[in-house]
Amino acid sequence: MAGLSSLRTIGHRLYTGEVEYDFVGRKKKWYALSALILILAVGGLLGRGLSQGIEFKGGAVYTVNQGGISVAQAHEAIEEFRGEHEPIIQKVGKEQVRIQIASKDTGKFNEIRDALSAKLGVPADKVDAELVGPSWGKEISNKALQGLLIFMVLVTIYLAVAFEWRMAIAALVALVHDIVITIGVYALVGFEVTPGTVIGLLTILGYSLYDTVVVFDTVKETTRGITKQNKMTFSEAANRGLNQTLVRSINTSVVALLPVASLLFVGGGLLGAGMLKDIALSLFVGLAAGAFSSIFIATPLYADLKERTPEMRALAKRVEQHRAAQAKAAARGEAGDAAEASDAPADGDADDQDGDDGEPAGAGSAGSGGIRRQPARNRRAGRPSGKRKH
Repeated sequence: MAGLSSLRTIGHRLYTGEVEYDFVGRKKKWYALSALILILAVGGLLGRGLSQGIEFKGGAVYTVNQGGISVAQAHEAIEEFRGEHEPIIQKVGKEQVRIQIASKDTGKFNEIRDALSAKLGVPADKVDAELVGPSWGKEISNKALQGLLIFMVLVTIYLAVAFEWRMAIAALVALVHDIVITIGVYALVGFEVTPGTVIGLLTILGYSLYDTVVVFDTVKETTRGITKQNKMTFSEAANRGLNQTLVRSINTSVVALLPVASLLFVGGGLLGAGMLKDIALSLFVGLAAGAFSSIFIATPLYADLKERTPEMRALAKRVEQHRAAQAKAAARGEAGDAAEASDAPADGDADDQDGDDGEPAGAGSAGSGGIRRQPARNRRAGRPSGKRKH
């Protein structure tokens, strides 16, 4: 409970501006970190490449419908037919073993089924075989690409109308950033790209954009009428808006990542559910990349584009001049305080007084001793005029 209370306190202080982290001001660090991640992702994609499933390369799927068959036994039975691609063998429930062989050569289709039946000691009618052509996976890829392009066009139009074109550019850059990282992670870890991967990839587009739009909406509110003042630059106002939504973005991302992590590590890892693993990895990486890009990429990039406009350049100059004037005023105030402190009489000067009216010696002059000059009316009121009444 103490941790939740502390988190709420931090969130409130971020929202009110009491505490602020300069995300926008440190944009070069985030750009460098993002560039490093993208280089690794693209390097994995160009180096190792994507491991495509049989839906994209073509091949055969054999399902042994009999209990007591282990994955190790299935590996041994299929070893001589493995070819250049490692067969995928999964235990499905207690009564089935599924074997996937990716190959464009389907001439040995019946031979492989007979060999499995003989080596595993299973009747031939207990081994279901299915051929998968590569044309189906290619059609899925084309449809997914078309959907992605249409989605980006519609998103660009919406953001340009609801916000402005600079926000649309920043959001699209963040979106491409998330897609490239997700695909690169698939290449680096060697997970197979299946239709489940495509589904997960298309799903993360909406989430990544949602988080970015939420931040942009707050930034739009904090920067409204920004040119009518001279105390804060556009980047500083945008950074304040980002800080106000920071805790919300983190909470949303954590809540979304927890069930996806369960799918990935429990469903895909422990239970061996292949389709769950394919979807969960793309969702997990995409959600994490989307949370990163909405905070560290989209808003700093938007502020950077906005600061290039003539209005914001003029605002930045006015803010700089205002702060310089404040600094000079503060310096004069400190000098005045120091002068007042030096005007105070020392302990040994208490006896050095004029015998007539008790005024400190030299109080009416602006001598080199640094004593502050009294106002004229005080001098007239405090000092005898020299004429004595009789």
